[in-house]
Amino acid sequence: MKIAGIILAGGQSRRMGGNEKSLMDISGFKPIELVAHRLTPQVDIMAINANGDAGRFSHIECPVIEDTVDGNVGPLAGVLAGMRWASEAGCQAIATAATDTPFFPKDLVSRLASARQDKIDIAMAKSGERIHPVFAIWPVALADELESFLVEEDKRKILEFANRYTLHEIEFAIDDIDPFFNINTPEDAQMAHSILEAAQK
Repeated sequence: MKIAGIILAGGQSRRMGGNEKSLMDISGFKPIELVAHRLTPQVDIMAINANGDAGRFSHIECPVIEDTVDGNVGPLAGVLAGMRWASEAGCQAIATAATDTPFFPKDLVSRLASARQDKIDIAMAKSGERIHPVFAIWPVALADELESFLVEEDKRKILEFANRYTLHEIEFAIDDIDPFFNINTPEDAQMAHSILEAAQK
């Protein structure tokens, strides 16, 4: 199975004062650089889903794809855009990752992919008691149904869509930190600094 990685970079960063989280400085790195570095070896090809000026991601060597539905309807719009792009590239599924979660597991995609038992199954990551819907593998065959969910049904909730199909929740262990720790606030950014500095020692 050929899998495309899609970095979802469409959030509005409200808790960061409107500053784009993916481009802030974290110990000399941008979160999106860390996410791209971690996702690239896990997938066959990769793209960033983001709207607006694609040039702000020019330092990442991969295509930038915009939402294919209007209205800033949330992460599922990025999933849909990723499905359409990946299907044209000959992929059977996409693996999505959030741009503000730079420490996700290095075996994320392989473990999610191995859990799927049918070509239209969906697999999502989980840590502790929390599921992480944007860290998932989605079959591109569901693109038309997802577009109908967003446009005709005017719905937005990731799990509401995913639960229409066989959904596998894959548990990832929490060690010193939750591997799905994400940067939402200035305090989170400081914690990410500390994690990176400790890793570089």
